[in-house]
Amino acid sequence: VQLQASGGGLVQPGGSLRLSCAASGFTLDNYAVGWFRQAPGKEREGVSCISTIDGATYYSNSAKGRFTISRDNAKNTVYLQMNSLKPEDTAVYYCAAEFRVCVGQADYDYWGQGTQVTVSS
Repeated sequence: VQLQASGGGLVQPGGSLRLSCAASGFTLDNYAVGWFRQAPGKEREGVSCISTIDGATYYSNSAKGRFTISRDNAKNTVYLQMNSLKPEDTAVYYCAAEFRVCVGQADYDYWGQGTQVTVSS
């Protein structure tokens, strides 16, 4: 059972990135998937989550209007499309999965390894 986060990189302010969270060993469509990030010297924080209940999505205040979470069940992958990126979005981004519903950070059973996003000119 494994989650693989990818898609990070260096992007200029105002640019876009799409992060992917691919699962192996289990079927993601039965799981809620959350995205989290941790900037240097800061605690890890929630960014977004997609539930299996009616496909409900949730966003942090900083992500609302700029980030979009989606899932492709055929590819067993969840995406985080990030637009209008700002330097303060710089962090290591992690995905996590929990059965069915979005939960608090401490309650996720499965975690990916993280992908670095750097927003800088």
